[in-house]
Amino acid sequence: MSSLPGGGLPLRLYDTSSRQIRETSAGPKARMYVCGITPYDATHLGHANTYLAFDLVNRVWRDAGHRVRFCQNATDVDDPLLERAERTGVDWRDLAEREIQLFRTDMEALRVLPPDDYVAVTEVVDQVAELILRLKDKGATYEVDRDVYFSTAAAPKFGAVSGYSEEKMLELFAERGGDPARAGKRHPLDWLLWRAERPGEPSWPSPLGPGRPGWHVECTTIALGSLGSGFDVSGGGSDLIFPHHEMGASEGHVATGEWPFAKAYVHAGMVALHGEKMSKSRGNLVFVSRMRERHDPMAVRLALLAHHYRADWEWTPDQIDTAERRLATWRAAVSGPAGPDGRALLRAVRERLADDLDAPGALAAVDAWAAGAAAGDRTDPGAPALVRATADTLLGILL
Repeated sequence: MSSLPGGGLPLRLYDTSSRQIRETSAGPKARMYVCGITPYDATHLGHANTYLAFDLVNRVWRDAGHRVRFCQNATDVDDPLLERAERTGVDWRDLAEREIQLFRTDMEALRVLPPDDYVAVTEVVDQVAELILRLKDKGATYEVDRDVYFSTAAAPKFGAVSGYSEEKMLELFAERGGDPARAGKRHPLDWLLWRAERPGEPSWPSPLGPGRPGWHVECTTIALGSLGSGFDVSGGGSDLIFPHHEMGASEGHVATGEWPFAKAYVHAGMVALHGEKMSKSRGNLVFVSRMRERHDPMAVRLALLAHHYRADWEWTPDQIDTAERRLATWRAAVSGPAGPDGRALLRAVRERLADDLDAPGALAAVDAWAAGAAAGDRTDPGAPALVRATADTLLGILL
């Protein structure tokens, strides 16, 4: 990232846990954890929409003078991955490695700034077991047929992140990998921390017995190890509000005694295709790798940035055409010898992004500048270079 004149503005974001837009309270070092992929299929536009949102957070913070510590995981052992590997006759480790590499290549093509710590779950199994033992020492766990569960009764802040009713929690828990009806559990919303070894499944030795981690505690472990408790932003798609972020927050709280686990929980909207949320389980996917084979990756990025990060929206093919025209217009405008006031444009883009990542507003500001240049406003000879740097540094668009 290049340095822009002046200083960036404090970033305001919608915090799911407080249900309001408020200023992020990052110190000199801003700490962000963004939940990564389960690598059993290629990166789709729904993934990219989420990761571009937090790339903007990263860029706005850096522009404001923060040093950013960005951590992301890869859930490289999980039921969907194992099921896909078995169905396709591929070793699950090879499948995970292949899809992680494709994901990282896709993100690089879209100019998403890479995490400082990119941690695979299989690298931290011992640390997960250690965290579960800490939770056990706090009286927060119990066993069902050798599987270890977290007891919601031990979590005084459970429900604070999502604000959902118990009825809604139970509905979402059943839909999103939970087991509310399992016999032997103390409460339907208690969740799995350690899955005891099953025949034909990968497992690791541990003081808990052979097995593998549950989903939520993996991210809690990695975030604590890389960032510590009370980090600035925990991010992901809105489908992670519950159960994933809710349960991770309770694990972190009970393990450390500190609240909040993250100062802000920030969530990107869902992308639909043909009227349904784009998801691997439905198979209604538009893959980033195929999009960037046919289109300039900067146009793909612009097509995504045209939507506010918190909005749910539907992908249609005409959106890439619109983005390609916008990209061509911007590139033509910055190729001229001068243009409208470049500092005014920088100020406008900063203001829009600092206001809960209003990327559509930022794009509209650049559109207006380009229209002025096309209409003959050539008052600022330094504007093309500054606008090019602004698009690069703040929007991640290479002109």
